[in-house]
Amino acid sequence: MEGPTPVSALIHAATMVTAGVFLIIRCSPIFEYAPSVLTLMVFVGAITSFFAATTAIVQNDIKKVIAYSTCSQLGYMVFACGFSGYSAGLFHLVNHAFFKALLFLSAGAVIHGLSDEQDIRRMGGLAKIMPFTYTMFLVGSLALIGFPFLSGFYSKDLILEIAYSKFTVNSHFVYWLGSITASLTGFYSFRLIYLVFFNKTNVINLTVLRNIHEISFGMAIPLMVLCFGSIFSGYFFKDIFVGPGTDFFKHTIQVSVTNATLINAEFIPV
Repeated sequence: MEGPTPVSALIHAATMVTAGVFLIIRCSPIFEYAPSVLTLMVFVGAITSFFAATTAIVQNDIKKVIAYSTCSQLGYMVFACGFSGYSAGLFHLVNHAFFKALLFLSAGAVIHGLSDEQDIRRMGGLAKIMPFTYTMFLVGSLALIGFPFLSGFYSKDLILEIAYSKFTVNSHFVYWLGSITASLTGFYSFRLIYLVFFNKTNVINLTVLRNIHEISFGMAIPLMVLCFGSIFSGYFFKDIFVGPGTDFFKHTIQVSVTNATLINAEFIPV
């Protein structure tokens, strides 16, 4: 799945790697009659989410950190579907598309400004030189970690609430594993920001150091559009996707009565 950052933004945020989650959501009438498969889906999703987050912590390629982050978020979507929260999984998929595309394109701007350097150990001190790119990267990272009232907060919080509201041993295990994964997400995101934008510069080549530059206005336009989506998509889409009583999905998603936990998730203890 390697490619230029615009291609990475496309396949990781919107099309290829999320296609499996979309297929699970569309096959909800089948999965609802296979509770053992749903349980397997919960554990596979939760363990994938945790494992990918621990892997992202030790990566030094700027794109690999973001790519493993995608694997981690896919785990969230899958275990949401395992708890029959298909609409919450799709909600997170849509929100994730905004901030992950923003992160990949911002990473592309950094790589472009540093003459194709991708190793974060050879970066540093870019916040003052590339303030626009830094701002975009920061917004994308905050949305990814679920900072309150950005897009990722609404969907990740809801997925963890769905896990908690099942009130079984399995669901509480997944809830705590998901919460630990969320803290790991914050760790590797701010590790990335610190090493790229705030650490003392480790750019050895003086020619590269002199040529570090901010992106052009044409490259900045898609970043600004994605930044707007990363901030507001969760707020605007929450009632449409997962609001009580919404008929947005009509008959495309089917959840059995015993598995309907979206209402319970809204009324769990503080």
